[in-house]
Amino acid sequence: MKRFILHIIVLIGFVGFSQNQPKVSVKADTTKIRIGETINYQIIVDNADTGVNFSEIKLDSFGRVELVESFDIDTLKNKLIKKYTLTSWDSGRYVIPRQRVYVWSQEYLTDSLMIDVNTVAVDTLKQQLYTIKAIQNEPYTFDDFKNYLLWILGILLVLGLILYFLFKRKKTEFDAAGQPILAPYQEAILHLKQLDKKQLWQNNKVKEYYSELTSIVRYYIERELKIPALERTTDGLIDTLTDFSDAESIVTTPETIKKLKALLQEADLVKFAKSKPVASEIENDRGNAEEIINTLQPTAVMNTMRDVESELPIILVQKPDHKKPSLLNKALIIIGLLLILFAIAYTVNTGLRMKGAFQDAYQEQQLNQRADELE
Repeated sequence: MKRFILHIIVLIGFVGFSQNQPKVSVKADTTKIRIGETINYQIIVDNADTGVNFSEIKLDSFGRVELVESFDIDTLKNKLIKKYTLTSWDSGRYVIPRQRVYVWSQEYLTDSLMIDVNTVAVDTLKQQLYTIKAIQNEPYTFDDFKNYLLWILGILLVLGLILYFLFKRKKTEFDAAGQPILAPYQEAILHLKQLDKKQLWQNNKVKEYYSELTSIVRYYIERELKIPALERTTDGLIDTLTDFSDAESIVTTPETIKKLKALLQEADLVKFAKSKPVASEIENDRGNAEEIINTLQPTAVMNTMRDVESELPIILVQKPDHKKPSLLNKALIIIGLLLILFAIAYTVNTGLRMKGAFQDAYQEQQLNQRADELE
């Protein structure tokens, strides 16, 4: 009796274990379709909700059955369902082979499935056959011209930049009062001319004369040589210029520095010691001031001196003037632009014609295939 009960218990355990084993099966909503219709194909795994790996689906060996779409895995209680949509464009009978499914690395195989793909019957007596139509050109869309438009915009941008830098004119800088800002040398010579017209020392205003004269020279040095000459003492300024001259940072001579020192010292005596130089000394200091301005320059600067009161301005060759393009150059530029635009238009036209030729050839091929099928 005890042995009988033990056998029953063992048998119940095996039955329960077998019921918990994963089970793999396939299902399709139909096995008979017409060309182009779809089949809803499912792989179902029972008694497993984790550790399941669906292998890549394998279709018939002839490649006549195609995969349209693969869906995500659905979970239903203790069941996993993998769905696919299949179709076929060739009539015949095809076998979908057994699919592999791995549950916790153990391989399971589904059953194979046979499907029939039938052609669509055409009754030529009831359905009218239409004549073959002539080849129709495909209408153009924006995508057909998008690449050409990008090329054209890029070329126009480059041409615009070239024209901008070619015809750009040098802008004149103005001060707060709206007057053109002169170059340092031109401004200094102009101020010396204006100082001569005031006739200060001739009217016993020697102190004012020397004050303006040295201010003109100091301001020129400050603008041209980038040295704070207006704030320096005479000795400090002379020492700085001597150091710059020794370092070859400015173009000058020891004689020029010596004359500048004598001019500044004379002005200090007039302003602070009430010294009164004679007319010949004043005229000599005036000439020395202009000579200092003419010969005291930065290393890379060459001055072209002209009469300030003349119609032609004094030009500093620090920065060459922008030359306006001649009429011949403008004509050549316009001709070049026209040639570029012609090349662009020719390229676009050639591309469109090639596309049309390819489309005509493709449509003719399709038409021939259709005629062969009808025959």
